[in-house]
Amino acid sequence: MNLLDYLPGVPDFPKPGILFRDISPLLANPGAFKEATLQLEALTQHFDYSHILGIESRGFIFGTAIAYQTHKGLALARKPNKLPLASHRESYGLEYGSDSLEIAQSTLPAGSRVLIVDDVLATGGTIIAASKLLKKAGFEVAGAITLLEIDGLNGGEVLTQNGITNKSVLIA
Repeated sequence: MNLLDYLPGVPDFPKPGILFRDISPLLANPGAFKEATLQLEALTQHFDYSHILGIESRGFIFGTAIAYQTHKGLALARKPNKLPLASHRESYGLEYGSDSLEIAQSTLPAGSRVLIVDDVLATGGTIIAASKLLKKAGFEVAGAITLLEIDGLNGGEVLTQNGITNKSVLIA
């Protein structure tokens, strides 16, 4: 099964020059979704980790499935102002603007080694922010996995330069 068949590109979204990859068709197809989660789960074998961090919002989907399959705890990196509890925050730049991620201070036990999960790796900014957020909260970053790395944006190289090991199912 070619998972790229279920990840159509939407040119010039959210702004000119950006190719948005829509994961909706993959999620809507049970076989494609199962295959994607199995391939992501296989990537987890490259890492020593105790917990998973899913990045809002599509990282929640894959992070949940992988946490279930691997019997690991799941934490969520939320967009700003979604958490009622005391939280840590990290701001970052995107290809088309800026944003922030938050994690509740009481989410993970001390000493957790956390694997970051997201759907798409573009320039690396979101995963770097998640890594900084985890470190700020006192946790270790085991690495990151993504379903798709967008070729030509050098996100994987940027993560490596920032000390983050990353594995992706697809590069396109």
